[in-house]
Amino acid sequence: MQEFFDYFQTAAGNAWIYGGTFVLVLSLLVFVHEWGHYIVARLCGVRVETFSIGFGKELFGYNDSHGTRWKISLFPLGGYVKMFGDVDPASAQHTDEITDENGLTRHLTPEEQKGAFYKKPVGQRAAVVFAGPAINFLFAILVLTGLYVWQGQPVTPPLAAAVIQGGAADRAGFQPHDEVLAINGEPVHRFEEIKRAVMIALDTPLVFTLRRGDAQLDVTVTPERVEEEDHFGFRHSQGMINLVGPGNGLALAGIRAVDGVEVKNADEARAALLARMDTTFPIRMESGGDAGRDTLLIRPLSAMNAALKDPESPSYNALIISPRGGQDFVHHGLAGSLGVAVRETFGIAASTLDGLWQMVTGTRSPSELGGIIRIGAMAGDMAQTGAIALITFTALLSINLGLVNLFPIPMLDGGHLVFYIFEAVRGSPIPDQIQEYAFRLGLAILVGIMLFANLNDIVQLVL
Repeated sequence: MQEFFDYFQTAAGNAWIYGGTFVLVLSLLVFVHEWGHYIVARLCGVRVETFSIGFGKELFGYNDSHGTRWKISLFPLGGYVKMFGDVDPASAQHTDEITDENGLTRHLTPEEQKGAFYKKPVGQRAAVVFAGPAINFLFAILVLTGLYVWQGQPVTPPLAAAVIQGGAADRAGFQPHDEVLAINGEPVHRFEEIKRAVMIALDTPLVFTLRRGDAQLDVTVTPERVEEEDHFGFRHSQGMINLVGPGNGLALAGIRAVDGVEVKNADEARAALLARMDTTFPIRMESGGDAGRDTLLIRPLSAMNAALKDPESPSYNALIISPRGGQDFVHHGLAGSLGVAVRETFGIAASTLDGLWQMVTGTRSPSELGGIIRIGAMAGDMAQTGAIALITFTALLSINLGLVNLFPIPMLDGGHLVFYIFEAVRGSPIPDQIQEYAFRLGLAILVGIMLFANLNDIVQLVL
């Protein structure tokens, strides 16, 4: 219970960072999503009655020259566009009647029917519905492309600088300086891709294609499933194989043994290391409370560690264990950045689907499904980390918003698309009564998922 109160005390003290950032990011993505519906509807000749960011009572708004009411509403956790002829924003029902400014009800005229959504061909209606999720993916691609053009793509070489003894990679036969070429046949370009694949795999075996010197070989690694808890108390499971990627080096002061021989200080560590350059041997680091994970198998290269012999060098007390540098920012140009952004976007979407499927099959605990509180906490953390982290998180959230809306659940865009597919195949719409029952079921499913996800957040904060 104390953790629960600590969280809200922290959140109250950082209300703008956590709550404000979450509302701004979500409102931006909702606007992007609904604008996708809006602009394609307009292109198809559909009249849009309302464009709302948020639900409930209108706070302020205005009417444009096309008759659309643009407004900000009281509850900012979503939004909608209401098409002309629809009874509700979900397009679950439609009507042939309209109430005029005098309060009189009449049938739509033939000219008015031309602007009604439900009167459009099924292909146009499907295009309007699909445009919302599609533009979320497009928005993420454009954001990532802009980041990669401006800053460059963060790239860490996909190789093992060291192998933690006793870990999954060590048991599978990984050696220092092995380069990962592919995982389960999928090419790997960055160490970050290794981490993503291993994290989502949990304890499912993975086939790594490695380059070792001039040879190429396959090794099967079974990650270890571990459960981690962030500083808010939210828990999640992930796979680990205990590889050390390229980085800035190891401090000599943290080395406690070299090839099984104890060392007392940095000078003793330096002498022992220089005597073993260009060979493979273990070193034991100061555990820092991680007993059993403190011994690294390394192969330092003399060409990379000349500074160990130069007391004037700023790297005199650092051991470089990687044959190549750590993270760098690679500039691909506009076309190259666009290609990388597309690959990254669909890679994230695929990983998200894998994780959700693991929850469905019971491989991953459904308690990891987070709601508003968890997303808000993540948004606040990204805001405190910096603008780049927040922009990247916004792109990630946009991908997930587009993906979730494509699920074939009535009330969601994906559910509408399923109805339109059936309509196109059978040549006539699904009967209204069946659609009504389906939308009721879809609403119940969505409310249940939202309640479950948000209860997950609260329970994990309390316990």
